[in-house]
Amino acid sequence: MATSTHLPPAATVAPTAIADPGPLGLSAFALTTFILSAANAGLIDAGAKSVVLSLALFYGGIVQVVAGAWEFRKGNTFGATAFCSYGGFWLTYWGLSVFFRPATGTSTGAVDQALGYFLLAWTVFTAIMLIASLRTNAALVTTFVVLTLTFLLLAWGRFAGSQTLEKWGGWLGILTAICALYTAAAGVVNETWRRPVVPVGKI
Repeated sequence: MATSTHLPPAATVAPTAIADPGPLGLSAFALTTFILSAANAGLIDAGAKSVVLSLALFYGGIVQVVAGAWEFRKGNTFGATAFCSYGGFWLTYWGLSVFFRPATGTSTGAVDQALGYFLLAWTVFTAIMLIASLRTNAALVTTFVVLTLTFLLLAWGRFAGSQTLEKWGGWLGILTAICALYTAAAGVVNETWRRPVVPVGKI
């Protein structure tokens, strides 16, 4: 005699909600950008520029990549791509600062050209992210506008071998950091207060 086994329906497990990783990623980006840009602008002595390396590795790099991974978990393609990519940028900056040694006989001009193309590639990527950000809010759009101009000036400065352009890029980088930190503050404060205390501007 055949018997039938009736199994109870599988329990439905509700997805676990996680906190918004955006403010964390923006804070990591903002603080690391501020310190490096202060060095580029001449506010920090070139001999002490390595102070940014720890930030680049741990906060701007690792923490920002973690924030990007959480954005993947939340289903936010824009945030995941931005944070993981710029986290990768800071890890690359750390790696270049620690390990990059031009081959013997390589001219300063050749090194500047290589770094110029490196920065130009990030300029193009940032311009793409700027276009995507047009569907977010005014604070984030402003951050990407200034960041695009920052990378452009830094790349131009490398290609031209101009310290003046790099210094202007440093000042724009400081402005970028301020914009990013403002956007991060809005995310934290508005979430904590449960209402829009810090405006980000609608588009």
